[in-house]
Amino acid sequence: MRLPRTTHTDRPWRIHEIAGDFRVEDVWELPTPGGPDDLARLVEQFEKGWGDHGASPVVRTLFAVRWKLGALFGWDGSAGGIGGRVPSLRDRLPEDLRGSAGDPGSGSSPFTAVYRTRDEWAAETANRTMHGILHIGWVPDEDGAGGYHGRMAVLVKPNGLLGAVYMAGIKPFRYLGVYPALLRGIGRAWQAGRGGPGPA
Repeated sequence: MRLPRTTHTDRPWRIHEIAGDFRVEDVWELPTPGGPDDLARLVEQFEKGWGDHGASPVVRTLFAVRWKLGALFGWDGSAGGIGGRVPSLRDRLPEDLRGSAGDPGSGSSPFTAVYRTRDEWAAETANRTMHGILHIGWVPDEDGAGGYHGRMAVLVKPNGLLGAVYMAGIKPFRYLGVYPALLRGIGRAWQAGRGGPGPA
């Protein structure tokens, strides 16, 4: 389920003090029911099982096209990424968050971990079109029954006119193809980890 941006901006996440110059692009509720201490398992799923999230043929095709365009136009070279075109958000971290994410680039995730707390995890990626943040929060269910679930926010800082045009151009593909399949994949992987069936 897509959520209003205020469901992210109104919570006291640590990301606000680190990435105030990024805009919130999307916020999604994740199909990951759990208990108060299950964020670590969701983070591990993102870091080590990224390929499962994109297992849909639609998502694989869209990403294959995106990587081919990136190679053609030179969007994805190391000079345009973290430590090249932009410094890492790790350089902005306050003392108490430094080193909290562990290995910044483990598994198959295209993102580099920035920090982690008991209820929050942030990772970043960058190329010549934008600098992006994947923020995963772990929030209590609204029914007050003691359950928790993940909430995913995507924050971006487009790189000039190229970045603005790029973000506008990929918006329909994100909403119609990428996000629905991504969320289904996250739900399936979560349920498989719990020993139960995942959503169709």
